[in-house]
Amino acid sequence: MEQLLKDFVRHSVSWAGLMPAVRSLFAGRAAIIMFHEIQKEFRSELATGTSISLFEHSLSWLRREGWEIVSLEECLERVLRNDRSHRYAVLTFDDGYRDNVSVALPILERHNAPFLMYVPTGAPTRTLQAWWLGLRELFRSQDDVTIDAMDTRFHCPDFQAKVSALARAAQWVHEDYHRAAMLAPTFHKAGVSLSALNDRYFLDEREIQVLSRHPLVSIGGHTTSHPALKTLDCSSARAEMVDNKNYLQNLTQKPVCHFAYPYGDPEACGPREENLASDAGFSTAVTTRPEQLGALHLNHYKLPRIFVGGFDSEIAFQARMNGLQRAFHMLLGDHQAA
Repeated sequence: MEQLLKDFVRHSVSWAGLMPAVRSLFAGRAAIIMFHEIQKEFRSELATGTSISLFEHSLSWLRREGWEIVSLEECLERVLRNDRSHRYAVLTFDDGYRDNVSVALPILERHNAPFLMYVPTGAPTRTLQAWWLGLRELFRSQDDVTIDAMDTRFHCPDFQAKVSALARAAQWVHEDYHRAAMLAPTFHKAGVSLSALNDRYFLDEREIQVLSRHPLVSIGGHTTSHPALKTLDCSSARAEMVDNKNYLQNLTQKPVCHFAYPYGDPEACGPREENLASDAGFSTAVTTRPEQLGALHLNHYKLPRIFVGGFDSEIAFQARMNGLQRAFHMLLGDHQAA
């Protein structure tokens, strides 16, 4: 019901020509935008990333609407000095997917758009326990999937059923991140190799090295093994950050100044992790809180990001960037979400 109300408000505002007024009242001066995969075969990958058409539209719309796509450093500097000559967008990509280079990079080059890629050590070293890729492969390849740890059997013979089942299984993990390890027997029984999926989907060390020398690219940290940091003891969480930073700096021979918390929600990171990111020598850390940036109370170690992908429409992206999501939450009195 809430989603239906959001869609109704979004379309009503657009049709009524009120978007400029909403933008002036509710939109921030800057936004950090989050992508993962930019998928050539969007339906085949069960709509888990961002389609090429939506990615192309996002960048074109930002340029057309007067947003300047800048580095994270430049964005924060302009926000802090209250530069109101433009709105500023920062493009970020999590995990180091191959299609960020094969599909997204030519589009980014065409727009001369700088971007930041957050890379966990386990992706290029092929040790990442990317349970989300394992689940996707299960539902892509089978119409009947049993996940013993969930005590659930899914029958999903078509695209929509597969998408729904995958979302349900992923949500089960997100409710308790310790559950990710419980999927290993299911993957083994189904012949799903996470190492092979690492090879298929993630850039390797040589490719990361080459990419890091591109003039539009910055490489950021994303931990060694992509855990929910809040679930670890302090020493282990610190090591995940520091070891990853050192690994990437040795690999690229460049400073690694920026960090993204894996998962990035309140169950995965909090004040302790903010302090650890600062102590590790990072100058910023990003979350997945879906907000824009404002100069007041700007915490460099709790920066919000707006995700673009999945079944987002072009109108939904525009509304989010124009502040309609914030207006909606304020209308409902949900000030924390706004």
